[in-house]
Amino acid sequence: MSPRLTRRAVLAGTGALVLGFALSPAGATEPEGENGGATGVRDLPGSLKKTPLLDSWIRVEPDGRTLVFTGKAELGQGIATALTQLAAEELDLPLDRVSIRTADTGVTPDEGYTAGSHSMQDSGSAIRAAAAEVRRILVGEAAARWGLPADGLGTAGGAVVTPDGRRLGYGDLVSATLIHVEATPHPPLKAPAAYEVVDRPVQRLDIPAKVTGGAIYVQDLRPPGLLHARVVRPPAYGATLLDLDDGAVRETPGVVAVVRDGSFLAVAAETEWGAVEAMRRLAAAARWSDAPPIPVEQPAAAAIKALPSRDTVILDRGAPPPRDGLRRFAAEYSRPYQAHGSVGPSCAVARLDGEGLTVWTHTQGVFPDRAAIAEMLRMDPARVRCVHAQGSGCYGHNGADDAAGDAALVARALPGRPVRLQLMREQEAAWEPFGPAMATRAEAALGADGRIADWSYAVWSNTHNMRPGGAGALLCAQLLAEPFAPPEPKPIPQPEGGGDRNALPIYALPNARVVHHFVPEMPLRVSAMRALGAYANVFSIESFMDELARGSGQDSIAFRLRHLADPRAVAVVEKARDASGWAARPKPPGTGRGFAFARYKNLAAYCALAVECEVDPDTGRVRLARAVAAVDGGQVVNPDGLRNQIEGAVLQSMSWTLFEEVAFDASGIGSVDWATYPILRFDAVPDSVEVHLMDRPGEPFLGCGECGQGPTGAAIANAVADAIGVRLRDLPLTRDKVLAALAQG
Repeated sequence: MSPRLTRRAVLAGTGALVLGFALSPAGATEPEGENGGATGVRDLPGSLKKTPLLDSWIRVEPDGRTLVFTGKAELGQGIATALTQLAAEELDLPLDRVSIRTADTGVTPDEGYTAGSHSMQDSGSAIRAAAAEVRRILVGEAAARWGLPADGLGTAGGAVVTPDGRRLGYGDLVSATLIHVEATPHPPLKAPAAYEVVDRPVQRLDIPAKVTGGAIYVQDLRPPGLLHARVVRPPAYGATLLDLDDGAVRETPGVVAVVRDGSFLAVAAETEWGAVEAMRRLAAAARWSDAPPIPVEQPAAAAIKALPSRDTVILDRGAPPPRDGLRRFAAEYSRPYQAHGSVGPSCAVARLDGEGLTVWTHTQGVFPDRAAIAEMLRMDPARVRCVHAQGSGCYGHNGADDAAGDAALVARALPGRPVRLQLMREQEAAWEPFGPAMATRAEAALGADGRIADWSYAVWSNTHNMRPGGAGALLCAQLLAEPFAPPEPKPIPQPEGGGDRNALPIYALPNARVVHHFVPEMPLRVSAMRALGAYANVFSIESFMDELARGSGQDSIAFRLRHLADPRAVAVVEKARDASGWAARPKPPGTGRGFAFARYKNLAAYCALAVECEVDPDTGRVRLARAVAAVDGGQVVNPDGLRNQIEGAVLQSMSWTLFEEVAFDASGIGSVDWATYPILRFDAVPDSVEVHLMDRPGEPFLGCGECGQGPTGAAIANAVADAIGVRLRDLPLTRDKVLAALAQG
């Protein structure tokens, strides 16, 4: 039997494959403290509640360099940089003396998924507090050595200093047990006025390698002895492998193994091209059962609403007013299935040896993925290690976890050699879990004063979370001879919500009802995509607000402001209004202006957006020319990084809104490449995207990563309505739909 896998042994044996983010080449050795030490929910900031030991988050080396640990993954959102800034700030350290290790079941705290815009709230709050407390402990140690009161000492440049100039470096003060203690509830955080690193633009740690073609993605890993693998997927949902004549493939020079278990089929070869060729020959040698037809009914929104649902009233405020004297409005909206559209197909590297199984993966949850893989392989989870490595282009549950499971299965068959398994483009596109299609209906009544007197909203949606945690969430585990059943689809409860995320109106309304029609079963495989249901709900609500304003002859921004009571919401709306020149900006023919606002999940970042669109009446082409965003994300750590987030959100949401829709028919998924899945191209990028950040020093972090998706979609839809005089309510707003609307007048 293989010896038990330990964190130290893993690090010692696999350092060549570790991808990290380091401003300095700090040693990537494990901390001595326990990884976890959970003592239950306590009055501690962020993820310290689950992992209160300080050295689970901060390690000070004898030479004074400092290593920070986070269970959150760097997905391109820039958190590695922001978390490093927080630690450097609270420790009074130069930024280049702090390194960070991201999600790794061998060394970092378990912070679950990197999702829901929680990274700064959870990990940022924990690291800031842990760093502040470590600084206090180091000062106390120095005070004890000098025999001086701690409150007379300061810190600077990685050392404790006395008023008369004596210094003791952090590395000289630290010992194996000094910070192996649990955090306390009220660490001595710096006042924002004293910040030297936080609230400053800092160059992102992950960007240089990305723009220079350096090796930073999991797709780039090339450890010694590497084998390349490819899978052969069934031709459609529900097809099973009946027969396989793989003799010729096995005898092909360079082919190392054909791996089959039930309907899971893969091949490994010495070279990547050899694996691709062998995969194609293997696919030709396989005979599959017929697949059951996929239910296809149009229109999609009507089909979703016709499916069985479990209905929950998630808001019931006030009593409906008398109907007399009210102007009533109603509208229905929909969103199609949409793909993650990752630039690079998903990939993973796995190796099984005497220590256990190690998987390098771009999953957004290394600990849940470890649990799923261990269950699938029937291994002790302690013998499975998942290490996050960045993947090229992903927000949500794409094929990353599936590729990790695939690689683990092939590596199990080939112990001793690392296996790199990458999906083909069509495999990723046809089998990834899509963002669910959704349908909504909004109704409202306006009083004689032009204010909303009654509000009713309903959303129909499947689950938005089928991420691993159990083996059944892995596609490969569903294909095994002894298959694991997919988990039961479940809604995500409020206040964050899933399909009903942002379905609750943020506006101050006297009467309001909201119903979540949770649809357990839908035709296509679905799971998390950036912003979950918030994208469709904000698109619907903010489109409807625009319809109410236009229908009653009111300016759409002034109409929103009449119904906002939260002063921070008002400030964000006014900032976007003023920065965009809403009142004074000219409106040439063929152009339209649109506005939208939301607070993500009604508890995270505030985002308001004003856009200008151009519509070509001959082609129906919509072009987003200008976007002006205002964002209140609480305390800002890296302003440049946050602007990157919002700019990216605007472009991704623009792509969803104007182009993206998964095509399928009864025989399967039809959009399997960039020719059949329309997506934003470079020639459609807006002329400008301005992002204005509201300065909130000292305020709690508010999740910002997904706050721009919903407002962008709605603002574009409102601008198109302004340009052509016709409202489009079914996403995406394609050329054909625009032309059809123009033809109908």
